[in-house]
Amino acid sequence: MSPHGSKARQREETRRLLITLGRELFAERGYHAVGLTEIAAAAGLTKGALYHHFGSKAGLFHAVVDDIAHEVASEVSTVADAEATPWDRLRAGCRAFLTAASDPGRRRILLVDGPAVLGWHEWRLLDEATSAAQLTEALATLVEHGVIEATPVEPLARLLSGAMNEAALWIARSDDPARDLAAANRSLERLLSGLRVDD
Repeated sequence: MSPHGSKARQREETRRLLITLGRELFAERGYHAVGLTEIAAAAGLTKGALYHHFGSKAGLFHAVVDDIAHEVASEVSTVADAEATPWDRLRAGCRAFLTAASDPGRRRILLVDGPAVLGWHEWRLLDEATSAAQLTEALATLVEHGVIEATPVEPLARLLSGAMNEAALWIARSDDPARDLAAANRSLERLLSGLRVDD
């Protein structure tokens, strides 16, 4: 391997380490309670190295949120793609999102601190590039196949996305997450079934 390739790999490994450690600390204590010095020390690096890779604590946090958003989208896609029909893919994907996003660590970073730290517009851009994009595509496919009524997909996707984000926040704060996840899934099934033409 060339020296250039070795340095690029080392930079990526350092970047990945900082994202991993930042994610652990942000999930445990929240964005505002974690300092750059603490993250750098946990990685065995200087604050300067962290600034070099991310520019600021907010830059590192943005990378952490982006990482989690893509991770959740990947999990949702894997579950949805295992289903045979577009309707079952939507249902399975929505359930998978609730399960993935209601994890307390993810919930704190993705749904609580994410919009507050990044700002609503920036947070929405990340969401629209991942989970919201999947949901919009799934709904468009169902409209195209006549499974749900011909309706503007964009507002429908935002309504469903908002409902699921709120449900994930509720589940993550629950004293019995398994019970409330099951309850949320039952309510979600009723909500989705109202969209079907044949229902």
